Amino acid sequence: MHPIAAKTFSPSRRFILGALPASFLLSTTALGSLLAQDAPPPEEAPAPAPEGQEFSFDLLTEWMRARAGEAYQTPPTDLPGPFAELDYDGYRHIQFDVERARWSQEGDQFRVHAFHPGWLYKERVDLFEVVDGVARPFGFGFDDFRYQGPVEGIEEGDTEFPGVVGFRLNYPLNRPGYFDELISFVGASYFRALGRDNFYGLSARGLAINTGLAASEEFPRFSQFYLERPQPGQRNVVVNAALDSQSVTGAFRFDIRPGEETHIEVTARLFFRADIEQLGIAPMTSMFLYSETNRSQFDDYRPQVHDSNGLAIWRDGGDRLWRALNNPPQLGSSYFAETNPRGFGLFQRDRDFAEYQDAEAHYERRPSLLIEPIGDWGAGNVRLVEIPSDQEVNDNIVAFWIPERPALAGEEHEYRYLMRWGDLAPDQSLDIAHVLETRTGHGGVSGIENAPDLRKFVVDFQGGMLGRVEAGNEDVEPVVTVSGGEIASLVLKKIDGTDIWRLVIDVTVTGGQAIELVGHVRGFGQRLTETWLYQWMGE
Repeated sequence: MHPIAAKTFSPSRRFILGALPASFLLSTTALGSLLAQDAPPPEEAPAPAPEGQEFSFDLLTEWMRARAGEAYQTPPTDLPGPFAELDYDGYRHIQFDVERARWSQEGDQFRVHAFHPGWLYKERVDLFEVVDGVARPFGFGFDDFRYQGPVEGIEEGDTEFPGVVGFRLNYPLNRPGYFDELISFVGASYFRALGRDNFYGLSARGLAINTGLAASEEFPRFSQFYLERPQPGQRNVVVNAALDSQSVTGAFRFDIRPGEETHIEVTARLFFRADIEQLGIAPMTSMFLYSETNRSQFDDYRPQVHDSNGLAIWRDGGDRLWRALNNPPQLGSSYFAETNPRGFGLFQRDRDFAEYQDAEAHYERRPSLLIEPIGDWGAGNVRLVEIPSDQEVNDNIVAFWIPERPALAGEEHEYRYLMRWGDLAPDQSLDIAHVLETRTGHGGVSGIENAPDLRKFVVDFQGGMLGRVEAGNEDVEPVVTVSGGEIASLVLKKIDGTDIWRLVIDVTVTGGQAIELVGHVRGFGQRLTETWLYQWMGE
C-alpha cells in the first residue's frame, strides 16, 4: 500500500467515515512499476517545552537547517495496547468531540480539531499553538474524543493517550455561524482544502520525491505543526510545519485565506541531506476514472466519474494549455517543458449535476487547484503521471513541478507559490475559447463499417472571440499535430445555436503505440483557443 494514492471521499456513500480523515491508499497492483516500496517515516523534530518556547518561521527555518546536518532517524509508530490493532470499523467509531474544539471563544473565526491515531494512521505528530511569538503544546487527550460502538471504553484503565496524527481547521465558509471543514493535514505531507460550496476531492502534498521513477519513492512527512492563533475577527490563519525525510528537511509556512476561492500562500524552505534524482514541487493527486473518452469501459449509470478532468498550464508567454486527463491501460507519464510558468494545476471543469448524475458524491462540486509560482522558478517541467485504475477510491493522477537543476546534498532552496482552491471557472477576460469537452471513439463515418485502425478524437471549444464568429467563416482554421499516428481527416465546424466549435480528428493508429495530439484554432492573425493536448494508448 502506497501513500501516493491517499484518497479523499465525498459525503454519504464515499464519506461513510464521519469525522474520519478519508485518505485511502492505492493498491500495489494498480501502481505496478511506479513504486517499489513504502518509505519509512522520518525522524521527529525537536519540540518546545510545555511551558512554552519562542517561535517564528525564521526560527523554524534554523531548526530544520540544523536538522539536515544530523543523521536521519525513523520515529516509533507503535501505539499503546488497544489502539495498536484498530481496524477500519473500530477507527471510524473514534471521533473528535466538536464541543472540545480549540479556538472556540467569541470572535474566533477558526476551530481546531485533531485526528486520533489508529488503523492506517500511526505516525503521531506534535501540534502547537503560537501566541505572541511563544509556542505551547495544544495538549489533546482522551477527553477530546468520543469512543463509541465497538471501541466504547477503549480509553479506560491504564492506557496512555496515544497522541494525534493530524488536524483540521473549520471556518464559516458557506454560511455565517456554521463552521464547515476548511482544510485538513493528515498522513505524510498530505493536505486538502475547500473553496465555497465544494466537496473534498483532490489532495496536495508538501513534496514529491522520486515519484514515478524506477527507484522507491520517498515520502516526506510533516512531523510538527505550529498554528498561529488569529486575533478575534481575523479571517486568515497561518500554519507552520516541520518537514523531514531521509533526503530533505524543510520549514513550511501556509497563510490560509478562505473564501469563494480559498487561497493559501506557501513558503517552502528546503535543506537537502542527500542528492535527489527528481524533486517534485507543489505536488497534487487526484482521481480520474472515466469520462466521455473511456466510458465504454465501465458498466455504470453515471456519465462521468472524476475529481479532475484536465491539467491546465499557464505559460509565461500567455498561452494556455489544457491536457485532458486519461485512465490509461498502462502507466502514462507526460512532461511539459516550461520556463517560469504562470500557473499549473488540476481542474474540474464540468460543473453541471447532469454531467455526473451522482446525488451523493457530487463530483460537480469538487475543487480545482491552481499553483501560481511567486518569483522566478526558472526552467523545468510540469510532470503528469496517470496510473491505471478500475475503482473511484483510487487517486491515480499526480502532477508537480520538476526544476531543471537537480537538488544536491548540502544545498538550500526556497519556493514560494499561491494555491487557489475552488471552482476556478475559465477566465473570460482573455477572450479565448476554452476546451469544454474531449471525446474519443472508433474513427470513420458513423453508421457504417470503418477501418479497424481509425480512431476519432472530438474536441469542443466554447466562448471567447471564436464563439462570436459566424459558422462557415473561412478565416478560422484548425492547427493540429499528431505523433505516433497519421491524420486521416480533420473537420472544424460550429454547432448551430451555440458558441461551441467542434474539432473532429480521425487518426490512423498503429497497434498499441501511444499517440500524442496537440491542437488549437487560429484566425484573424491570432490564436483563438487554448491549446488542447491528449495522450491516447491502445490496449
